Amino acid sequence: MSNGSLYTNIQNKIATVEFYHPASNSMPSELLSRLTNTFNELSSNNEVHVIIFKSEKDTTFCAGASFDELMKISNLEEGKEFFSGFANVINAMRNCSRLIIGRVQGKAVGGGVGLAATCDYCFATEQASIKLSEFTIGIGPFVIAPAVERKIGVSALSELTLDATHWKTAYWAKQKGLFARVFETIKDMDEAVEDLALKLSKYNPEALMEMKKALWKNTENWDDLLKERAEISGKLVLSEFTKNALDKFKK
Repeated sequence: MSNGSLYTNIQNKIATVEFYHPASNSMPSELLSRLTNTFNELSSNNEVHVIIFKSEKDTTFCAGASFDELMKISNLEEGKEFFSGFANVINAMRNCSRLIIGRVQGKAVGGGVGLAATCDYCFATEQASIKLSEFTIGIGPFVIAPAVERKIGVSALSELTLDATHWKTAYWAKQKGLFARVFETIKDMDEAVEDLALKLSKYNPEALMEMKKALWKNTENWDDLLKERAEISGKLVLSEFTKNALDKFKK
């Protein structure tokens, strides 16, 4: 359980990928690696036409990267490898031939915002506020920035990144394009998620795959780009500023 859990269920051509971690659904490296492998495997599974991506429980969707692991980074190679975890998941979701529906039931921070942004269509509840707080610990959202920018644009990414201590509401995120629809309750959201997934599962799978390619046109350089971004973050996390900030957070 310290590394979280990940379950995949396939029914009626719909794959549901559900993750969980007791620390507000944060993402340790092992869980990120398992997610990467899962999306890669589903991409070539003929029994899957569409994917629902969600986290367990009724509160936080994803609190981002594991702070426990972040505080243990001691050199550049470790830092680059750590931040490559989210880079690999984003690229796996981007390269996955199946459309991915996101289900965001609660708050998303840092990498959690990146995961939501990488979904092809994303539902949320009113509780799904978002925040990019990386500046407060001396790093930045460099790895996830391309995915977030693709959805909400440079201006909104700038606002979200620079105003690192304030939450943006789910309706703000919808207005900017991160969420397609926002619901008052999880029940209402789940009904809409299931309805869309069922419809998509019955469409021509070849058309769905071609649409996926079209949606992600001009991102072919992300394999290299996100690795470069992971190295930037890996270097910054070793700074004195970040070490002091993490120490305060731990205390």
